[in-house]
Amino acid sequence: MTTPSRGFTGRRHRERDPRLPPGQYDVGSDFPVLTAEVTPHLVPEAWTMTVDGLVAHPRTWTWGELHALPPSEYSGDIHCVTTWSKLATRFGGVSVDVLLDAAGPLPTATHVYATSTTGYTTNLPLEHLRGGKAWLAWSHEGAPLPDDHGGPVRLLVPHLYFWKSAKWIRRLTLLDHDEPGFWEQNGYHELGDPWLEQRYAGD
Repeated sequence: MTTPSRGFTGRRHRERDPRLPPGQYDVGSDFPVLTAEVTPHLVPEAWTMTVDGLVAHPRTWTWGELHALPPSEYSGDIHCVTTWSKLATRFGGVSVDVLLDAAGPLPTATHVYATSTTGYTTNLPLEHLRGGKAWLAWSHEGAPLPDDHGGPVRLLVPHLYFWKSAKWIRRLTLLDHDEPGFWEQNGYHELGDPWLEQRYAGD
């Protein structure tokens, strides 16, 4: 029997990073910019954030008031429906739980309709914004969130495809039903779980 020469073991199979959902690839240090609208340039001091709809206490926070809330950070991965993923990235801001607790969702509230300053909208089941799953993020890797990535503040829901993490967020409206947003009305999945490859309606 012939013994293979040292160093000759044939082509090794490269193991897939277990952090990547099916159909995704790692962009490394890159952070692609994708948006359905023209990027606005907002003055943080003139920006406000509102939680309304089926809540006991509708609330609006100014930039300063939002920053006075207990800070929170997300360190982990994000996934775009266009198949890129950014691993081990870091965002800073405030947990959506803090805002929801202050507003007091009514027992009939089941869904949230997120609205951006640009008019962009997306829908989420309320349970997907609760329990430390979502943030209002104003920094990325320790620096202020750039305009083209949703600055001054974006919604961050990292366990779902990134179109659910609405840029330039200004309002969360609690509803007793599901109300499709911009991309959902144009054929995207109602939820968008990367691990289930819920990219389009019917997936």
